[in-house]
Amino acid sequence: MKTNRFAVLIVFTVCFSAAAQEKEPAFLVVTTEEGRAVPLTAQDWAKLTRTKVQGKEKDGKEATFAGVSLVEVLRSAGVPFGEHLRSPRVANYVVVEAADGYRATFALAEIDPSTSDKLILLADRREGEALAKESGPLRLIVPGDKIHSRWVRQVNRISVLKPPAAKGEKK
Repeated sequence: MKTNRFAVLIVFTVCFSAAAQEKEPAFLVVTTEEGRAVPLTAQDWAKLTRTKVQGKEKDGKEATFAGVSLVEVLRSAGVPFGEHLRSPRVANYVVVEAADGYRATFALAEIDPSTSDKLILLADRREGEALAKESGPLRLIVPGDKIHSRWVRQVNRISVLKPPAAKGEKK
């Protein structure tokens, strides 16, 4: 009888630990306009199309950053772009948040490749190396911004939001 209980305990422990390993934690959460939270795991991140951009650090030195474009991250969460970006959606905006509560805002149209040539990157690498802990694991890079107020470090949440209804507009 003791042997059977022990065997059941071993089987339960193995199954429980395997199930726990399958549930990978999200390192980024994207919230859509509808309020649906979409967690992205490292496995999800690895499937996204990667790109590189050149950017100037605060000290003026050029650096190469690699990661995934912000539009690609939003698309992976189901946010539509292109012909779908019409009124009233053209007034929507994106808030990128850091672990320490810092936030930066972008117009949804500013991110959409059908309306802008700006490439905003959610980087996980700088000069081929993983980002330093104080910057990563994800850092928003906005080439062309004259100051780095929107270069968000330690990004952990991205939200697409709707502005308050305009006068006479249905909610």
